[in-house]
Amino acid sequence: MFSSPNYSFRVTCVKFSAVDPHKPSKKRIAVIPGDGIGQEVIPQALKVIRASGADIETSELDWGADRYLRDGTTVPADGFAMLARDFDAIFAGAFGDPRVKTNIHAKEILLGMRFKMDLYANVRPVRLLDAALCPLKGIEPKDVDFVVIRENTEGVYTDAGGVFKQGTPDEIAIQEDINTRKGVERIIRYAFEYCEDHQKLDGSPRQRVLMCDKSNAMTHAGGLWQRVFKEVSAEHPQISTQHMYVDALCMQMVRDPRPFDVIVTNNMFGDIITDLAAGLQGGLGMAASGNIHPGKTSMFEPVHGSAPPIAGKNVANPLGAILTAAMMLAHLGFSNESEKIEAAVLGAVKQKKTTQDIGGTLGTLEAGEWVAERVSGR
Repeated sequence: MFSSPNYSFRVTCVKFSAVDPHKPSKKRIAVIPGDGIGQEVIPQALKVIRASGADIETSELDWGADRYLRDGTTVPADGFAMLARDFDAIFAGAFGDPRVKTNIHAKEILLGMRFKMDLYANVRPVRLLDAALCPLKGIEPKDVDFVVIRENTEGVYTDAGGVFKQGTPDEIAIQEDINTRKGVERIIRYAFEYCEDHQKLDGSPRQRVLMCDKSNAMTHAGGLWQRVFKEVSAEHPQISTQHMYVDALCMQMVRDPRPFDVIVTNNMFGDIITDLAAGLQGGLGMAASGNIHPGKTSMFEPVHGSAPPIAGKNVANPLGAILTAAMMLAHLGFSNESEKIEAAVLGAVKQKKTTQDIGGTLGTLEAGEWVAERVSGR
């Protein structure tokens, strides 16, 4: 254990096999378990990563509610610079604790990483592993295999605006929706490039990009998104394009999700529709995500929150965190290890070696151990 006035972290070196010239060199991962069930599911995901044989080194940071309540620190003064300088990726849990009423630590840690490290592409795969997990009738795994690409650094999440005459009958609250040409263009370009570079689980190519907005009501921001989408799509004539208003998209998602392939949208709509989409794959406990800036240190986190009511009870589903770990390994170049993990998760779901929320009888620890053993070949 190393410590200083600003940092407290534990370093673990992991190496399981001889050097393979086709494998990437050792990667350094900053681990931030955070709060609540993050402190339970992240260790299980790390156990699975180590079982995969990926050549990594992890450093665990104690950023979260416990640290904030202990000494008032949310993020050390040079914390984000340190992450960008010293690590290849960040693996984060969940943030939020009822003891911190303002949730200031969660905002400064999570949104701080997204904004200050410019992690502009929030990538959330939506994949159904077993028909039993989907609440829709007649839907099979092949029918739910799409990805939502959410702009991650703008929109209403910038916290621009303010409150005037707070606490009086004349109170006014203004929340600004910030959309820049740079931000809109780069996320739309990312969506088209993602569509070109990624396949579905069955190996078939991705072929469609759908842009979601509410331009019939939000005319200024919507007009910018519409113009840029039209311009960028013209550069990718081999990719089919579509546009839907967010309310119509939500309705379609619960009626029939089969037409969806790659969806690109703004920060708020992306947040909302991916929680809805998670319901198609078995709930938030199955949902993975990455916060990406190509070529720079990126951050990976399961979509679920800290879930204080179930924290510490060994009932939280670790599969979302484990699938997030697989996503991170693929991003770092460990494609074989990532595929082994995804196959083991599929096996766990099929054999119901899971937590109760998706039909199994195992606890968090036991479900993580089952996947790790399958990945390791034991």
